[in-house]
Amino acid sequence: MGNKILLAALLSATALTAATPAFAQDTADVAAELAAMRAKIDSLEAEVAALKAAAPAPAEASATQVTWKGAPEFKGEDGWSFKPRGRLQYDVGHVGSPDGVADRGLGFSNELRRARLGVTGTIPGGFDYKFELDFAEGDAEITDATIGYDAGGGFGLTIGQHNGFQSLEELTSSLSTSFIERAAFTDAFNFERRVGLSAGYENGPFIANAGIFTDNIHDLDDENNSLGADGRIVLAPKMGKTQLHFGGSAHYRDNRDLAERGDTVRYRQRPLIHSTDTRFLATPELGVTEETSYGLEAAAIHGPFHAAGEVHWLDADLADPAASSPTFFGGYAEVGYFLTGETRGYKSGKFDRTKVLNPVGDGGFGAFQVNLRYDHLDLNDAGILGGRQQGYQASLVWIPQDHVRFLLNYGRMSYDDAAIPALAGDRNYSIDVIGARAQVDF
Repeated sequence: MGNKILLAALLSATALTAATPAFAQDTADVAAELAAMRAKIDSLEAEVAALKAAAPAPAEASATQVTWKGAPEFKGEDGWSFKPRGRLQYDVGHVGSPDGVADRGLGFSNELRRARLGVTGTIPGGFDYKFELDFAEGDAEITDATIGYDAGGGFGLTIGQHNGFQSLEELTSSLSTSFIERAAFTDAFNFERRVGLSAGYENGPFIANAGIFTDNIHDLDDENNSLGADGRIVLAPKMGKTQLHFGGSAHYRDNRDLAERGDTVRYRQRPLIHSTDTRFLATPELGVTEETSYGLEAAAIHGPFHAAGEVHWLDADLADPAASSPTFFGGYAEVGYFLTGETRGYKSGKFDRTKVLNPVGDGGFGAFQVNLRYDHLDLNDAGILGGRQQGYQASLVWIPQDHVRFLLNYGRMSYDDAAIPALAGDRNYSIDVIGARAQVDF
């Protein structure tokens, strides 16, 4: 029995000894294959990591903020912004006729006074832009076309077609004026937008602007080398709840060879409203080589009350050496009051939009404002008779909500030396004028 057990043990040991080399070989082969696979995996992982590092990072979506200020305004985080803008003004009026005057411009008239569309916005780096067209005359006409730069510290630059710095009344937008038309001297003295380069500085109540200008963009050609300069300084302190405004401006314009090629200048003005082409004030055509003008302005706003006034002188140098150079004068004084408690808007040295306290649509009746104005213009001097005006005017303004206005104006216009003779050649008379406007803007 013992021998059998011993024999079995010897046979088992012999079989185990014979199998060990084969098992060891198989184990070594598996380990080698695993090592090769691990090496391939490591290589692939390295290649994927390299590809990820070389690939550009996905661009992050730029968030665009949309706000509403009468129209949508789009602002990107990168500094770009875009806002459409526009206005629509429709006027009707009636100009009384002096005895003996038959003029087709008298009586009833109406017009699309302004129909503007444009855009405004900002560009990264402190730049901004504004472009606006007016379609009121049936054709597109550029009103504003500017590129601006904010240099920081209150300094800024503007290049392109824009207003000079003539007066408080001229610089106040037609969206915010207290009467349908601005004071008579602003049109009579040919204030208008021109192409130029200007600089501005604003620090608290102090504002200063100056610029060099050529001519209106629609009058430019290769023979027009007229050149002018405008400057304006404003001090606008606030004393308690009262906003004060004091300003002065100076202007010089050299018509250069325009007078030599036969171009002339006329100083004239319509009676209160623009829808008539009749002008009771008008100088003859003058060969003006240079213009120098200067003005003073003052205003105050206290709660619903405001007062404003300006005076402006214009010296015209004539090409005729034998002629004396005339000095013309214009100015106005006005007061206004909001019956519904609003305050007239004011911003950056000019009147601005009024914020309605109880607009129509929110259960209110809107804002009601009454205004009185004395408007004076004298185009008589140095032997030139262009006429003299004294205008006694009143206006009622209803603002249902911030972007809609209705205006009703009345004027008693008294003339001396009027350009249009009445019965028996009389040039001293008075007429009545009524005007109304419906306005919307965005």
